Amino acid sequence: MKRILLVFLASSAIIACNNEKSNEKPKNDVLAVNLDTTVRPGEDFFDYANGGWIKSNPIPGEQSSWGIGYLVIEENLKRLRELSEKAASSNAAKGSNDQKIGDFWTLAMDSAKIEADGLKPIQPLLEKVNAISDIRSLLATVAEFKKIGSGTLFSDFVSQDAKKSDEMAYMLWQGGIGLPEREYYFKTDSATINIRNQYVKYIAKILSLSGETPAAAETAAGKILALETNLAKASRKLEDLRDPYKNYNKMSPADLGKMAGNINWSDYMNLIGVKGIDSVIVGQPEFFKALNTALTQTPIDDWKMYVKFNLLSDLAGVLPDAYGVESFNFNKLLSGAKERKPRWKRAIMMEENAMGEILGQLYVKEFFNEKAKKRYSDMVEAIREALKDRITKLTWMGDSTKQKAFAKLAAMKSKVGYPEKWKDFSAMEIGRESLAQNYMNSRRWWHEYQYNKLGKPVNRDEWDMTPQTYNAYYNPSNNEIVLPAGIFTVPGFRDEELDDATVYGYAGASTIGHEITHGFDDEGRQFDAAGNLVSWWTKSDEESFKKRAEVMVTQFNEFEPVKGYHINGKATLGENIADLGGILLGMEAFKKTAQYKENKPLANLTPMQRYFLGYALGWLTHTREEQERNRLLSDVHSPAKYRVNGPFVSVDEFYTTFNIKPGDKMYRADSLRVKIW
Repeated sequence: MKRILLVFLASSAIIACNNEKSNEKPKNDVLAVNLDTTVRPGEDFFDYANGGWIKSNPIPGEQSSWGIGYLVIEENLKRLRELSEKAASSNAAKGSNDQKIGDFWTLAMDSAKIEADGLKPIQPLLEKVNAISDIRSLLATVAEFKKIGSGTLFSDFVSQDAKKSDEMAYMLWQGGIGLPEREYYFKTDSATINIRNQYVKYIAKILSLSGETPAAAETAAGKILALETNLAKASRKLEDLRDPYKNYNKMSPADLGKMAGNINWSDYMNLIGVKGIDSVIVGQPEFFKALNTALTQTPIDDWKMYVKFNLLSDLAGVLPDAYGVESFNFNKLLSGAKERKPRWKRAIMMEENAMGEILGQLYVKEFFNEKAKKRYSDMVEAIREALKDRITKLTWMGDSTKQKAFAKLAAMKSKVGYPEKWKDFSAMEIGRESLAQNYMNSRRWWHEYQYNKLGKPVNRDEWDMTPQTYNAYYNPSNNEIVLPAGIFTVPGFRDEELDDATVYGYAGASTIGHEITHGFDDEGRQFDAAGNLVSWWTKSDEESFKKRAEVMVTQFNEFEPVKGYHINGKATLGENIADLGGILLGMEAFKKTAQYKENKPLANLTPMQRYFLGYALGWLTHTREEQERNRLLSDVHSPAKYRVNGPFVSVDEFYTTFNIKPGDKMYRADSLRVKIW
């Protein structure tokens, strides 16, 4: 997964990286303007490439990080606001897309109505919580609340069967905890202890706002933390969730009942919308065994408070402002943000979550033309060909595995820009009753949309991101890369104004090559050309891959972005492999372009220098320490700086392009460089 870029007006001085002259004005160049030439490339390439901009652009109060991706998102938020305001004033026919957008936007912006409504829109739900009297009614309430966007106890969803990618399956997964990741419940450093303490206070404040006495709320908060700690103890660590075989445990509903008999699975699945299935895929059986015990050992009143708190916390953004303020005040411990986002931005984000694809239809008409789509579609094929060439030349992989790798690569589907067919939102009820009701209606629509896939053919043309999303993904079950239009947004530039070196670096390497490589990373490589989890490697080739990947694990384990918090090399392995692979593939494809062959400097930078700088530009970001700590514990991506410096030390051309020598901090002996794809 990933992000992209922008024009930056930094005040740093520009010094040429080589002795050749150019008629270009560096101050107008998207790459040269960001350099910090007080830093040598061999000392810290990320700071050299991006430091000029970072020094001149402090993180805004409402943000936890600031950089290229956030600038793109900010521009897109403004675009979506214009589309929403236009829809709200259009007097659109009921049931139309414009009516849905307009009414959702109008109520999301009506703070006076939200305050006047109070908890009235969710009062029937609170009454259901009060009526919980046993495990059966607890599970019935949990099932209903999951449909409207409040998940508790565990995670469950519908997705492709990893071993039968043509079938949709019902999945059960660990969950039920309120902090971002299990380690927050056990780490003993002062920052994490403070977060746990503040979490208890947050729970108590939310419950007090709903009418519980301060004493009762405080007591309940302590019990909820203890309950969640028990669930966290039974949860697998982040790195262990990356093994697709260990997290694939298919069983019959009858066997599910034997594993966790305190849950009436037949009743629960009927309530949640699961019908006519003969198997369930359980990710972490030990979690459900622990939950089964906790259901009887935890008093029902504790479960009631747990469900009530989660309901209020999960819906805080659509309730009176006091709930949203408390939510922000706690979560800023994780993000480091100093100010809450303005209402209009929060409204757009909710709208995106509810019906982003409707906005996407309007977005692509205005902001992503066919010429841009062709450029990046062609780039996909150039990078696909580059990987084929590299596989051909591999010395550590045998011919049998190579032939299957070629087949997988050839079968990999690419989706660029936007879907060929849009989802039908006609059944989603959006009106003028309340923001909370609109939000819950949208969640119910999405729940039914997903669960209705059971028993039906897999729709391989569907997108799981909207066109305006600043991200991209590889889906191993579909063996596809999906590249939304938003990932190619370059505020301040038309696409045709960007030279190939820059584009092949930031888009070709950090997006397209990155996602293609995910099909061959430590997890993706275990899926075949049809998207099935099946071993297609010879034993010796698999061992060779693991040995080479372990070099990368060791390399990234050494990085310590925040004192006391190292990168988790195992948890981030897939993304780190994809970053390195993307750089190598983008570079091989770029070498076939006219710009590379002509080798003319632009803004005093050679084409190859511009390629590496273009990649670094895609990660131009600085982050508050609170957010960095959070990501190091809960994210499978390395921090931005290490997504540049980490893989670059294993790229031979980086050494020759920037004259990296022994003794430089960026230098690694050849034996310590990662060599996979």
